[in-house]
Amino acid sequence: MRLLHTMLRVGNLEESLKFYCDVLSMKLLRRKDFPAGEFTLAFVGYGDESDNTVLELTHNWGKDKYELGDAYGHIALGVDDIYATCEAIRTQGGKVVREPGPMKHGSTVIAFIEDPDGYKVELIQLGTQGSAVNPDTKQQLVSQ
Repeated sequence: MRLLHTMLRVGNLEESLKFYCDVLSMKLLRRKDFPAGEFTLAFVGYGDESDNTVLELTHNWGKDKYELGDAYGHIALGVDDIYATCEAIRTQGGKVVREPGPMKHGSTVIAFIEDPDGYKVELIQLGTQGSAVNPDTKQQLVSQ
């Protein structure tokens, strides 16, 4: 098994595609309208779906806003230079809602940005986060 995608419902698909593709440099992998169901699916990511986990952006026609609720947390992206990334995002009109710095009670350097629908995206400075170990094999699961 492997994780295929995470789905986010978006109010304005074009704004969301601009954010994820232009601001976060993802690629639009595929997009399809479903007229009978009155929705559009757009898949974006950093690589082909056969090898990478991607985001599914779902736009339900006629629905332009969602209540995010309190169960959703965030998606996370690893970045090489969190300070330059935040500045580039800000320059392109993105909203940085937590400036880069160490996480509370830890040393991982993080920042948070927000997409057009209010979904949080965590940026993690690669090389500063801890690593997890598989208890069965004792092998490192994350090594960034």
